[in-house]
Amino acid sequence: MKTDSIILDVDGTLWDSTPVVAKAWTSALHAAGCTDMTMTADRLKQLFGKTMKVIADQMLPQMDEKTRYHIMDICCEYEHQWLENNEEDICYPGVARTIQELSRKFFVCIVSNCQAGYIELFLKKTGLAPYIRDFECYGNTGRNKGDNIRLLIGRNHFRHPVYVGDTQGDFEASKDAGVPFVFASYGFGNAEGADAVIKEFGELSSVLEPCQTAENTLPSGEAAERRLG
Repeated sequence: MKTDSIILDVDGTLWDSTPVVAKAWTSALHAAGCTDMTMTADRLKQLFGKTMKVIADQMLPQMDEKTRYHIMDICCEYEHQWLENNEEDICYPGVARTIQELSRKFFVCIVSNCQAGYIELFLKKTGLAPYIRDFECYGNTGRNKGDNIRLLIGRNHFRHPVYVGDTQGDFEASKDAGVPFVFASYGFGNAEGADAVIKEFGELSSVLEPCQTAENTLPSGEAAERRLG
């Protein structure tokens, strides 16, 4: 598959934060008065990939919208704190090394349905900011993943991008944006109709072939570094 740019999902594609986030959200729910609720990693794997509002709707359907979205905000605050303090490596094998290798041939970016600040935290914890050209998320724009993929492609003038994700929702977003989809089968979900399938992240190096390699070489993730401030 020839490409000039790779756009990556985060959860279920680059790392598995669900064990940490499950503890964070359970603590947040109890702090918000939902003492009878316990979040699990398996439950989060069913929810991750959706926008934060959809997750709140599915997780707290018994509450009015204002209350459930407020509690979702608290969950996100706790999540950030717990991930910030986490010292375990929760990336999938080979992620850091492969992204570094890919960045020498392709523009590498991230688009996720996560809250604002989550991608920045991922880049900080992994040290991968120098290798990521740009990123976008639902929390920044309020737009769905397909729209955000198009937005990122447009502002970077990519001509042959691909999207890499681990769920049917990722596949549908890539098709909505009109880009080929690589399915990370080791992740959280399933996807039918992918243009390519990888069983581990490192396989991207053999699945993708650069278009006009010399023009696409990226010495540093300047756009991402500017946004990280």
